[in-house]
Amino acid sequence: MTAQIYRDTWGIPHLRADGTDELARTQGRVTALDRAWQIEVERHRAQGTSASFLGVRALPWDLFARRVRLDDTARRCFEALERRDPETARWVRAYVDGVNEGLGAGTSGPEFAESGLAPGRWEPWTPLGIWLATHILFAGFPAKLWREEAIRHLGPDAVGLFATDGPGTSGSNGWLVGGERTTTGQALLAGDPHRFIEDPGVYQQVHLSCREFDVVGLTVPGVPGIAHFGHTGTVAWAITNAMADYQDLYRERLRRTGAGVEALGPDGSWRRAARHTEIVEVAGEEPVEVEIIETERGPVVIGGPEGLDGGIVGEPEGLYGGIIGGPGPHGGIAGGSEGLDGGIIDEPEGLDGGIGAPPDTPPDTPPLAVSLRYPPRVTHDLGFTALLPLLRARQVADVERAFDDWAEPVHVVQAADTEGGLLHRVAGKVPSRAEANRTRLVPAWEPGHEWNGWHEPPRGRLTEDGIAVMANQRGPATPLGVEFAPSHRADRITELLGEREKWSAADMPAIHMDTHLGSAAPLLGHLAALTDLTPEASALRARLLAWNRRMDADSTDAAAYAAVRGAVVRRLSAHPAFAALAEPPAYPEVFLPWLALLPRVAFALEHLLSARELYGIDRPETVRAAVEEAAAKPVGAWGDSHRLAPWRVLAETAPTPGLRLAGDHDCVLCTSAVPGLTDLSARGPAARFVWDLARREDSLWVVPLGASGVTGSPHRRDQLPLWLKGDLVPVITDFTRLEPHQETAPTREPVHSQHVDGFGTVHILPLDPVADAPTIHRWVSERRAEFWGMNGLTQSQVTEIYAHMETLDTHHAHLVTMDDEPVALLQTYDPAADRVGDCYAVEPGDIGIHLLLAPAGPDGERPGWSAAVMGVLSSYVLLGLDRQRVVVDPDVRNEKAIARFLRQGFVAGPRVVLPEVDIPDVFLPEKRAQLAFLPREVAFP
Repeated sequence: MTAQIYRDTWGIPHLRADGTDELARTQGRVTALDRAWQIEVERHRAQGTSASFLGVRALPWDLFARRVRLDDTARRCFEALERRDPETARWVRAYVDGVNEGLGAGTSGPEFAESGLAPGRWEPWTPLGIWLATHILFAGFPAKLWREEAIRHLGPDAVGLFATDGPGTSGSNGWLVGGERTTTGQALLAGDPHRFIEDPGVYQQVHLSCREFDVVGLTVPGVPGIAHFGHTGTVAWAITNAMADYQDLYRERLRRTGAGVEALGPDGSWRRAARHTEIVEVAGEEPVEVEIIETERGPVVIGGPEGLDGGIVGEPEGLYGGIIGGPGPHGGIAGGSEGLDGGIIDEPEGLDGGIGAPPDTPPDTPPLAVSLRYPPRVTHDLGFTALLPLLRARQVADVERAFDDWAEPVHVVQAADTEGGLLHRVAGKVPSRAEANRTRLVPAWEPGHEWNGWHEPPRGRLTEDGIAVMANQRGPATPLGVEFAPSHRADRITELLGEREKWSAADMPAIHMDTHLGSAAPLLGHLAALTDLTPEASALRARLLAWNRRMDADSTDAAAYAAVRGAVVRRLSAHPAFAALAEPPAYPEVFLPWLALLPRVAFALEHLLSARELYGIDRPETVRAAVEEAAAKPVGAWGDSHRLAPWRVLAETAPTPGLRLAGDHDCVLCTSAVPGLTDLSARGPAARFVWDLARREDSLWVVPLGASGVTGSPHRRDQLPLWLKGDLVPVITDFTRLEPHQETAPTREPVHSQHVDGFGTVHILPLDPVADAPTIHRWVSERRAEFWGMNGLTQSQVTEIYAHMETLDTHHAHLVTMDDEPVALLQTYDPAADRVGDCYAVEPGDIGIHLLLAPAGPDGERPGWSAAVMGVLSSYVLLGLDRQRVVVDPDVRNEKAIARFLRQGFVAGPRVVLPEVDIPDVFLPEKRAQLAFLPREVAFP
């Protein structure tokens, strides 16, 4: 059997081959076909070459990637893998061969044209580099820089006050339910990893099948196999972030000599540090030369022999990763340019250590340099030896043995098998070292901060009936970490699981979507104690004290709570007690998200409001002022401001507010914003899954957007409506239910495809003016289509009209089919470029449509069909085309069409007169029209 690629209804790839290497090659090829732009960006990020096509905003990351030696570490890890595990190394090479084949087949995405990037060639270690680049900031080592500043300005108690996960941390929900508590008697695993919602998504659904194994799961594009979430049929596993601390920052004392650079060691002797320079190409700017220094501890990532650098002169604002007020998926922060990394060569003089140092720093203090020690740089091991054994696993014991070889990042693993085996443990390498290493920077020149072996991974407990819940709270990994998530999500999941004796796979999405906010109590407690408020503030106080604490999208009380909370965060952040932390030191920009004061206050608010004393701050008066501020401003529903803001590589500005969301940072439905700064959510469930051990086909999964990363693909965003509602897609493993993948595109690719239960699969195709003319002419010639304005035209005239429309950038025609049978004519247009734009105030994101349904068949129109097709069209124009509102303009006499639109959620607008249009290809007479509008939040609440 040669390798085969199949697709299901959602475009998810199902791959089949004889052997593991051929299957890996096929996985690499299909990843290149589906995610070419995404994985090429990740390759460049791992190499530190992304600024060569993304420009200066990507420079901070590239400088960090070069200095931390990402590509070199990946290469060393692969070379060690070849010696340690030749089979896995060969398997990785096969995957890379497939990627190169897929990229060589041609990439026509507009992103390549816009950026000027041409696909390049992958090296055998590129997947390891992508894995490392994705996770190098996963453990949040820059938080040690924050703790250093907090301790210096506020004292050691500040570490505990501010110890909580924030927008720079990747987290997850995960729960394991043993067979005693399920309807089938077999275990269930469910969860959702919380990461930045990237477009395309960070996880790729895939089915891998060969003679040795048959596995479904979620994979990281650019990396072979299935590492984090998988189901082999007899055993399934899932992970959450253990919140472990396994990376150390060392203050270094460096000096230049005639031969290079030396570093002072813990034995008091100076030792040669590795040093060289590299050139970073920057699109539209001069190349930048960066100095790379590595001591015996690790690569120097901050400063150098002369200390911190003040930044690149004249650097344009706007950094890589533009997430509003917080870190991007790889550490960028929007809007800041407070200073670049200190390894820049030939910059203006004055690279002294005083930048970012306290005002009272003695003048003879050595310049600041900080090195990073991280496990793969020390061991040359990224844990890839675990990947093939995971695919081959049949029992929990197999999964456990595989995770014995896990390295980075450090996870809590849950697993279950069909024989009743259950697993709850930590996996990954955490060094054994002094306590001080875990919390802040330590001096490299003092003894006692060396690494001394590795911690034995702890094991977690399950309840007597086999339940385990992990949501990044303190648990089995407590001895290995410093900052953990509050227990609210874990407590709520546990509470919900206790409300029902038996659970099925179909029941689990209700837990995924729970919106109860456990962290509201301290602020509401302060509110309850307030008196002598204005009448408006008193009424708001009463509302919030009666509120059910659910962050539902349509809840005005949730929005009011968020408004008060945001005002409290802003006022605390502006208090003089925290003034010294308001301006972070001039560290490299990639670390600034961890040093920003307002997000720190926002995510530690519960602690700050509950502490016995808070640096003399009058918290009751702060809350009083905040509730008065919020009461004076009108507030809508929570979903009006809490919207999805996916991260896109080529986005030049802040993300455009997207679809309405429920949930909040401390809800099980963890859709994180930054209170006090923005309600937009850039981080949330990057996938959801339910693994059923009784019958794998009853398992469920979904991703935020779709299986494809190809612009224009019908599967780019077709899962978004499901993700928003909490619905999941059935897992399919039967190849007889799948369609063979055709790499040669048909003459007409659908711009949108969607399966409609009870009817079939609907495709929206670009209209072919010639091939479709007989069908369209027949439809528009019928009496029922008189309001379409084409009664009496010949087929040639209809062809000419749509041939002209094909030349326009603002008007488009589509043929809608169901199971390959034509069922409707859809026209979309830009209202600002149409006569309707003269009759109302066009808003950004408006899109107009004209819809003509095909005549009913001999059995008449099927009940619900018009609503079903309108749902598909709404998904296409509002989600697929990312528009905010649909505009329709039926003739006022077409009462049937008007009534249909209103039934389907449209809101009636004014009656207007559309002016006459006389163009060479068609004459449009004056028309009296009834305008109606469908906002996206109504269609997809």
